[in-house]
Amino acid sequence: MRKRKIEIAVISDVHLGTYGCHAKELLTYLNSINPKKLILNGDIIDIWQFRKRYFPKAHLQVIKKIIDMSTAGTEVYYITGNHDEILRKFSDVSMGNIHILNKLVLELDGKKAWFFHGDVFDASIQHAKWIAKLGGWGYDFLIVFNRLVNWFLQRLGREKYSLSKKIKNSVKKAVKYIGDFEKVASDLAIENGYKYVVCGHIHQPKTVFKVNKNGVCLYLNSGDWIENLTALEYHNKKWKLYHFNEDKMISFYADEDIKSMTHAELLTAITIVGKNK
Repeated sequence: MRKRKIEIAVISDVHLGTYGCHAKELLTYLNSINPKKLILNGDIIDIWQFRKRYFPKAHLQVIKKIIDMSTAGTEVYYITGNHDEILRKFSDVSMGNIHILNKLVLELDGKKAWFFHGDVFDASIQHAKWIAKLGGWGYDFLIVFNRLVNWFLQRLGREKYSLSKKIKNSVKKAVKYIGDFEKVASDLAIENGYKYVVCGHIHQPKTVFKVNKNGVCLYLNSGDWIENLTALEYHNKKWKLYHFNEDKMISFYADEDIKSMTHAELLTAITIVGKNK
């Protein structure tokens, strides 16, 4: 199948190394596109919750796929988040077409776009990191439990149910936090002359125009690959919110060559590519 050519693809909150990560679905999505730029907007590898005993082959495949895309000419920008904050020590380091950054500003058809993860606005992370880490473990458990619930629901012929979304939508503080996050990000973008502000972090995919007394900007959030399985795409001067579960062509893009590789072969391939860069 012919891959879709797009100017920019943005993904965030993949959380490789956790039970909730949909690595196979993400790999299939990456196989379906040929972007000029791939922006990884934070929390791609979950270093907070990293376990030596749990890093499945599909998770390694995603890393190899990203490296392969960079060697094929795609500019890859890895923007650090809170779960992979250790990489901030390597900010502004480039390895071939892979660039590690804390934030990114691009000019898109005469308009400035500001990309950053968004954890800088999260008070729990800035002042009580242990609470945020504990919440991360709890969220991962909830996702795994939710999958079990949905398995039973499907066996009964009923629709899937999102426990985490139900909790977020029913807790006023969570709803207010999301609204405040969007407002602070868009207000800062307008103040600094950015027409687009692109975030991740809160796992809420969205595109919406934000207006205040000083101007207007387009707020965009790439969502996540835990629950929503979403990405942002920019092409022909337009932004689009991509939903994996709504893509009727996606089943044609499984990469059988990568699927057949063993853990050892994948690790070897990643190491060799890294050395060649």
